Amino acid sequence: DRDYKIPEKNVTVICLDGSDPSYLEIAISQGYMPNLKKIIKNGTSRVSHCVIPSFTNPNNMSIATGQPPSVHGICGNYFYDPEEKKEIMMNDVKFLRAPTIFSKFYKNGEKVAVITAKEKLRKLLGAGLSFNDNRAICFSSELASKTNLNENGISKVTDYINENQPNTYSAELSKFVLQAGLKILKEWKPKILYLSTTDFIQHKYSPDDKAAKNFYFEIDKFIGMINDLGSTLVLTADHGMNSKHDQLGKPNIVYIQDLFDEWVGKCNARVILPITDPYVLHHGSLGSFATVYLPKDVNLKEIIIKLKNISGIGFVMKSNDAVKKFKLPKDRIGDLIIISTKNSTIGKSKKDHNLDNLTEPLRSHGGTSEIEVPFIVNKKIKLPSSSKLKNYDAFYFACEADNM
Repeated sequence: DRDYKIPEKNVTVICLDGSDPSYLEIAISQGYMPNLKKIIKNGTSRVSHCVIPSFTNPNNMSIATGQPPSVHGICGNYFYDPEEKKEIMMNDVKFLRAPTIFSKFYKNGEKVAVITAKEKLRKLLGAGLSFNDNRAICFSSELASKTNLNENGISKVTDYINENQPNTYSAELSKFVLQAGLKILKEWKPKILYLSTTDFIQHKYSPDDKAAKNFYFEIDKFIGMINDLGSTLVLTADHGMNSKHDQLGKPNIVYIQDLFDEWVGKCNARVILPITDPYVLHHGSLGSFATVYLPKDVNLKEIIIKLKNISGIGFVMKSNDAVKKFKLPKDRIGDLIIISTKNSTIGKSKKDHNLDNLTEPLRSHGGTSEIEVPFIVNKKIKLPSSSKLKNYDAFYFACEADNM
C-alpha cells in the first residue's frame, strides 16, 4: 500500500468521464481548450491505462482507492451476487473492500470534498466519511437540490452556487460538478478535492463533432480557474470511448444470451452486462464487456472456440485468466469473460435492449479498446511509461507533485 504524502496546499483530481485522449487532442489543436494547452506546456502529459472492464464504477473506485478491482471489489456497475442469488447494482458501500483515499485523509484530520455527477457513485465515494464536523463534503450534481448537512456535509448546493438543478441527461450535469468544485475549492479550501463528471456527451458525439468540442470549451474554463487557484491538479478519465456502429449508423451488437440459449439450452447460461445501470438512454446497456455463468457440465473449451469464431468478439477468457490479466475479484465474475472488438458491443437477447432512445449512432466502452485515458499534471513531474501508468495513480502523483 502506498504512502500518500499530506499535501502542503491542495490537490485536485478531475475524472473527465469517457474522455478518450482524442477528445482533448482535437479540442486543444482547434483552440477549444487554451487553458489545458497551457497546463500541458508547463506541466506533464501522458496517456495512461484505465482498469478493465472500462466502465464508470470500477474506474472511479480505483481512482478513489488507488487500487485495482481485485483489491476494492467493484468490478462493474452491475453484477450477479452469489449470496443473494440475484442480479443487482454494485453501488452499495457493503460491496467495497478497501478504504478510499478520501477516508484516509479525513481520518488524518484533513478536509475532503468529493463531487460526482451521478448519484450511483456518491455513496461508494463517500464511504468512511462523516458529515458532522465540517471536514467532509460529498454529493452528486444529479441530486444537488436535495443535499443536506447530515448526508452530504452541505445544504442545497443549487442555492450555494446559484444554479438550477441540471437534467441528468445533459452536458450541464458535468459542468455543475466543476462549477461547484471551483466554488468549494475557493471558499471551503479542502485539502483533497475529487471531481467526477458524466459521459453523456461522449456517448453521443465523436471527438470531432462540434457539440463535443463546445462541451470541452466550457469544461476548459473551469479547469483554467481551478488551476489559477494554485491547486496541484491531475486530470484523467475513467475510460475511453469508441463508435459501435456500422457505416449506416446501425449498432454492431452480438447478442450472446441468444447464442448460449442455442448452445447450452434456454436460460441455462446467465449473461451479465456490467455496464447496466439506471441511466441507459444514451447506451441501451450495450458495452464491450460481459461475464457469463455456465452450467458445470458445459465444455468450456468448445464454447470458447465457438465464441472466438463469432464476428464482433475480440477476446474470450476463462475467469482464472481474466483475474490475473485484469486484476479482477474472482468471486464477482462468471466462468467466462467476453470482450468485443473495437467497434462492436455485447448484448444479452434482442428483447432485453430498447434501442428506440438511441438518437445518435451508438458509442460505448467497456473493453480493452477503451483502455487509454489522459493523465495530465499541472507540474513537471517524472511519471512511469504509459503502459505502466494507471488512472488510479492520480492521487499518488498529485500528492507527490504537491510536495516537490
